Amino acid sequence: MNKLVILLFSSVCIGIGLNMFIIPIHLISGGIFGISLLIKYVWGIQVGHTMIMINTPIYLLSLLYDKSYFINAILGLAFTSTIIDWLTPLNGLVHLPIITNVILGGMMIGIGVGFMLRLHISPGGVDLLALLISKSTEINPGIVIFIIDALIIIAGIIILKDLKLLYSLITIACVGLGVGLLNSFKSINFYLR
Repeated sequence: MNKLVILLFSSVCIGIGLNMFIIPIHLISGGIFGISLLIKYVWGIQVGHTMIMINTPIYLLSLLYDKSYFINAILGLAFTSTIIDWLTPLNGLVHLPIITNVILGGMMIGIGVGFMLRLHISPGGVDLLALLISKSTEINPGIVIFIIDALIIIAGIIILKDLKLLYSLITIACVGLGVGLLNSFKSINFYLR
């Protein structure tokens, strides 16, 4: 039961971070969503279709690696995507300077993803891949997420030629920081298993 409460809390943090702070200023994000947006902008393929195509091999890899990761990823994706859609009315609710939005949005998303990864749950995509890489290499998942997301943002800047996307680097740095901090202290145990 506690696991579901933390999953709900994490999903709400991600939903608030995206809907209240990131989407209103029209930045791309890192992860599978960011890749899907880039493909849409360049080739016109729908974001949902692209997300399914990109996530499928990652989910299959998690199924081969550990069935519990696969189940937790499906659970994390279901919760997160539902909560993000439910919190859409938060879009445009606050009007802050862009730098404040990117920092607050990144930290909210980082807290949500960080708590999920501590419980070996993932909202899918790059976060799931980071969890799998972290388990096999013992590299902090926050660092893995930051590196992958930074490459996606840099590709977006090059492809779309929009320097405003540089703010996305600050967002993913905050996400990586939140995830990294929450996953650095292995001695803290939630006693949820």
